[in-house]
Amino acid sequence: MFSFRSIVLRVAPDVFAPAQLGPVQLRNRTVKAATFEGRAPDGQVSDALIDYHLAVARGGIGLTTVAYLAVAPEGRTHQEQIVLGEGTLAGLTRLADAIHATGAKVAGQVGHAGPVANGRSNGVRALAASRMPSPLSMQMIGTASEADLTRITRAYVDGARILVRAGFDVLELHMAHSYLISSFLAPGLNRRKDRWGGSLDNRARLARQVARAVRDEVGSSVALTAKVSVSDGFKGGVTTDEGVALARMLDEDGTLDALQLSGGSSLMNPMYLFRGEAPVAEFAKTMPLVVRLGMKTPVGKSFMKVYPFEEAYFLDKALQFREAVSMPLMLLGGINRRETMEQAMSLGFDFVAMGRAVLREPDLVNRLAAGQATSGVCIHCNRCMPTIYTGTRCPVIESAPAPL
Repeated sequence: MFSFRSIVLRVAPDVFAPAQLGPVQLRNRTVKAATFEGRAPDGQVSDALIDYHLAVARGGIGLTTVAYLAVAPEGRTHQEQIVLGEGTLAGLTRLADAIHATGAKVAGQVGHAGPVANGRSNGVRALAASRMPSPLSMQMIGTASEADLTRITRAYVDGARILVRAGFDVLELHMAHSYLISSFLAPGLNRRKDRWGGSLDNRARLARQVARAVRDEVGSSVALTAKVSVSDGFKGGVTTDEGVALARMLDEDGTLDALQLSGGSSLMNPMYLFRGEAPVAEFAKTMPLVVRLGMKTPVGKSFMKVYPFEEAYFLDKALQFREAVSMPLMLLGGINRRETMEQAMSLGFDFVAMGRAVLREPDLVNRLAAGQATSGVCIHCNRCMPTIYTGTRCPVIESAPAPL
């Protein structure tokens, strides 16, 4: 069993002081984690998307992350999503310029949704490590071929080039949540018998190949990070032991400037990432009729499991990563209080990533830094989750009575 005794407390850096992430200096160590915005209705950057990120940038965040930027049409989760290319460059440039004007830096989450993609919505067949049925489109997901993997790796490089041209400071490679790279890592989703399946070395091949190809393309012009899983939270998913082993591989490869530690599976167990209440009824309303009916079955109900919320709920597992690798790490998972942020610094983490807390209060970082607050007010009801397709927002704020 892992012991906290193996972690040596250090003099904690000030979470609100400037910090270096690869070649990029951030004004502090806070990161707005990538969460779907639901503000690209035509697959383009909209004013609403810019305003969404401007709110947290003006609110003091050091780095805000734009999610989710697909490298290929079949890599979108649904059709209303940005695909990196010449056609989206102008909007992305406008977004980056707006964020920079606030003093914050901007990251782009670069990825391929793999089996999390809705092939019916996209009009393009979804791909995964192995053939499987899609609970989202009620279609079969195809097995990615050698040609597909070559094309997709090249698409990551092309997408990275677009973001560098747009002026983004950080690129985050999505290697978690059962997206394409993650589907290769998970033995339960990867049943291949070729060089991409079997041992962890083989299952990690795509992750390492993409990281190396993107690093070779961008050099030291931007920071390059990856989102990885501390545990997928389902049988056949990436375990903590394998997650740590992957982190060691990536650390030894020297291609990345930091890892962001996440968990859960958008396909198999989303509540493992979020914790707290499971908004089953609200979420079902956003799904197609067949999916809504399926969610009423025992199997469907088990999809939205309930995990009690506790702040920094990935900390125990994240500490195993901290002990195993030397590269900078970003701690994620229900971080809401200044005390928790400072504890993360003392335990060796370099950055803290927040999602729901700053969705509820975009100016939370400024108020924490100024001593005007010691914690956020997010109640982790997760009612924001079902809003991701219509403009991610906090329904608690919307339902609050107007002041007298």
